[in-house]
Amino acid sequence: MINTKIQTADSILSPAKTPAHTNITTENLKIPGASVTSIRLAGIIEDSVVDGPGVRFAIFVQGCPHRCDGCHNENTHDFSGGFLTDIYKLSEKIIKSRIRKLTFSGGEPFSQASGLAELARFVESGKPGNQIITYTGYLYEELLIKARTDSGVNELLSVTNYLVDGKYEKNKKTTACFYRGSANQRIFDITCYPNSVKARLIEREEDFR
Repeated sequence: MINTKIQTADSILSPAKTPAHTNITTENLKIPGASVTSIRLAGIIEDSVVDGPGVRFAIFVQGCPHRCDGCHNENTHDFSGGFLTDIYKLSEKIIKSRIRKLTFSGGEPFSQASGLAELARFVESGKPGNQIITYTGYLYEELLIKARTDSGVNELLSVTNYLVDGKYEKNKKTTACFYRGSANQRIFDITCYPNSVKARLIEREEDFR
């Protein structure tokens, strides 16, 4: 998905008990223990400068159905790996930081869409004015179809400002595309979703608002 070595989150993010499974979506059923009150993480980076413009709080979820050949974060593929994190404790950590730019990566964020959407809403309620970039191996067009029947996908799209879509393709690896690992991947401004499904293609780094 992205070329960043992730760090394991500190102990404050690891709950002692597995939270209750409430309102689990079809996607979340793939993640052992995941619910709308918890997500399974591979790790976080609190001051990333490579996962989108500016200094960002990057969250790497655990579990990925794409398993792209040559993926830089192969350790995030196993759905039973990583550790469970209480999203409210993680939200508090983000709120206390001075960073208002968040990145959801992984792993596949849309495999834990409801939990990440709830995390984003909680952070926004405590510290308004955040910008969210979500990386995904799915195409935007595929997610629009999923969103018709999966409320979690719809919710995560709704809180996302910029979407980086497409699987990592080893034979298209490049360093010329900002914030992407292969030339097939695209960046869209989807801030207007769900009011409009039309997305603005980001072709230059200065096109970020």
